[in-house]
Amino acid sequence: MAQHFVVHPRDPQPRLIRQAAEMLRAGKLAAVPTDSAYALAGHLSDAQILDRIRKIRAVDERHHFTLLCRDLSELATYARVDNAQYRLLKAAMPGPYTFILVGAKELPRRVLHPRKKTIGLRVPSHKVLRALLTELGEPLIASTLILPGEQEPLNDGETIVERLGHALDLVLDAGACPGGATTVLDLSAGDIRLLREGMGSLAALGISVEE
Repeated sequence: MAQHFVVHPRDPQPRLIRQAAEMLRAGKLAAVPTDSAYALAGHLSDAQILDRIRKIRAVDERHHFTLLCRDLSELATYARVDNAQYRLLKAAMPGPYTFILVGAKELPRRVLHPRKKTIGLRVPSHKVLRALLTELGEPLIASTLILPGEQEPLNDGETIVERLGHALDLVLDAGACPGGATTVLDLSAGDIRLLREGMGSLAALGISVEE
């Protein structure tokens, strides 16, 4: 049964953040809060994490996973980013945006899209998740916590424990997230392509996109 850590959304308890980081380093699967919705997340180096997430979400190997990063320096480490793309990322991050980029050679091939060799990347602004990523010192591999046949992500810690306690190791409960989806922009082909318009404002970035 999943451990249930209730943390303050604006001033997370350091002891619980350290314990959560230790569990993730040990290969545990967690539900974590983000600035959009709860996500399933685990350690990047653990090969079983992807299989566990795919089973819960009922998705195949073509599903785009996302790296949750603490800052822009990690984005540049794990993806190929040119100067124009970096300026766009800097304008958007941290915030509710996910960018699809070509993965760097440092990434395990199993986390990349099998054909496109791409990965989703984002720098969230949620204080609990940022504290966790800082404690870890490395990104988490993640996917939004949407169950098969449902349209909206689970957004309540108690509900996540009740419905997924058997399948998770940890629920990091910081209360309800905004509950919306991130805006997803694909930069992998050199242009800017809108895959999903969500919480992140396009006007705020001053860009036009091809749908």
